[in-house]
Amino acid sequence: MIDEQHKGEMTPMDVGILTAPFRNETMDTVVSFAADSGFDCLEIDVRPGCQHLNVVHDDEAAFGKTVAQVREAGLAISGFACYLNISAGDEAERAEMQGYLRTAVDRAAANDIEVVCCTAGLPPAGMEREETIEQIAAPFFRELTEEAGEKGVKIALENWFATNIEHLGQWDLMFEQVPAENFGLNFDPSHLVWQDIDYLYAVEKFADRIFHSHAKDTEILAHKKAYMGNQSGRGWWRYVIPGYGEIDWGVYIARLKDNGFDGVLSIEHEDRALGREEGFLKALQHLRQYA
Repeated sequence: MIDEQHKGEMTPMDVGILTAPFRNETMDTVVSFAADSGFDCLEIDVRPGCQHLNVVHDDEAAFGKTVAQVREAGLAISGFACYLNISAGDEAERAEMQGYLRTAVDRAAANDIEVVCCTAGLPPAGMEREETIEQIAAPFFRELTEEAGEKGVKIALENWFATNIEHLGQWDLMFEQVPAENFGLNFDPSHLVWQDIDYLYAVEKFADRIFHSHAKDTEILAHKKAYMGNQSGRGWWRYVIPGYGEIDWGVYIARLKDNGFDGVLSIEHEDRALGREEGFLKALQHLRQYA
């Protein structure tokens, strides 16, 4: 079980899980596994379709009940995860996705949850990322961050390579367009690794924008890269749990701490070589050496 000093509170560099792999399970299953295994917190996936909690079918009372259940089990909530395409090319779909994210912010505020993790949206067909940021994503986030800020909620973008913030120049553009202090990053070093972007430099450059961190690693299959080249898609790299890839987690965590981050390492399990529970537990064991 979780030890008493962590119970119900956020402590520096807590280790938690993104609940997405449990999306077809009840919250009872998620909470039981996380609490019994010694995790500190949950990043709760609230996207449409999640069985344990979602912004479409669950009302404010249902959210409150689930949040209470998590906290009563001795777990904190590092944030709500609502990873949707807020810059979809179809205007009706875009409005729907933006509405769901607004609901996630409202639910977070109602339950004293500080962070909502999301994406910067994807570029529609025929639009460059920079155009999408300036014309669609930034105007929406300017409105959302103002609303969220009034409610004490931070918006944290995951730097997934497929979205509008593929590289650091686009991060700069997004934050120039949306300078709100409650607008930042759910920093995921795994994407930067295979893009050959220096994730440690990115920590330093964007230190004041890092509100949350995903703990996911990347394995580079050098023999395949040598055969296929680095322009051939995903055949030469894959996402793995921390400790099984290229990231030096001791150095990464130290760099986060040195730059003022005292938040959460939320394990995002996308390692196809390991089972759900097995992967989370191995990742926890590795991160506990440093966090």
